[in-house]
Amino acid sequence: MKRLIVTADDFGASSAVNIAVEQAHRDGVLTAASLMVAGAAADDAVARARTMPHLGVGLHVVLVDGQPVLPPERVPALVGADGCFRTDMVRAAIRIFASPAARAQLSAEIEAQFAAFAATGLRLDHVNAHKHFHLHPTIAGAIARIGRRHAMKAIRAPIEPKAVLRAIDGTRAGPGIETVWAKLVRRRMRRAGLIVPDAVFGLSWSGAMTTTRVRGLIERLPPGLTEIYAHPATGPYVGSASGYDYAGELAALTDSLTRDLIGQENISLGHFGDFA
Repeated sequence: MKRLIVTADDFGASSAVNIAVEQAHRDGVLTAASLMVAGAAADDAVARARTMPHLGVGLHVVLVDGQPVLPPERVPALVGADGCFRTDMVRAAIRIFASPAARAQLSAEIEAQFAAFAATGLRLDHVNAHKHFHLHPTIAGAIARIGRRHAMKAIRAPIEPKAVLRAIDGTRAGPGIETVWAKLVRRRMRRAGLIVPDAVFGLSWSGAMTTTRVRGLIERLPPGLTEIYAHPATGPYVGSASGYDYAGELAALTDSLTRDLIGQENISLGHFGDFA
């Protein structure tokens, strides 16, 4: 059986993202969205989500390149002088691993983000992390431990079948350290009883998930549970990533031929909760 989840990350980052998420869900193939609880437009995202009961909303844990939920003075090891999370992931990762104080602050911030999500009243569909920072073993452990108290049932491990990427447009992604850590996270989370997709697409084509690529993935979808994630928006916004084709990804998710192709391929489409 082929089962598919189509997720939008960065829900709540901007109204440009929120509008696109709603459009892609109502008029396209989007089934899930990952909420930044401290995002600039988080309240708007929550309000929209409440009108879309079939959209699976999860927590997008942000620990780099964003705003903390806790006051900056409570997480000084995680933020810079501007009160925002650090942008250098390597240095941040080393500090979290080496410093007991940083680890304690990390746990407190993750707890605060789970609590902020719970306060929305939305059902927690899944969890992942901004820029896949949950591949860091310390962060993965903290999310697993804290998430258990908040009824976390599913998490992403970004493992892309390379042969599928090559077959679509010749993309040759090497194994990379991300794949090594992702496999460890998948094994660890499944042992904890969580749902983890068998395959995930979006890492190699981040910001460039075109209509042609989405159609190609549908045509070559592997058996089991697959997640395709994208970053739709009506256009660039404050804090958006340089070079991302946000409108192009929205077009890919609202393409009528893509939706028809899912039916033709007899693919079961839903969010994580549908496949629990």
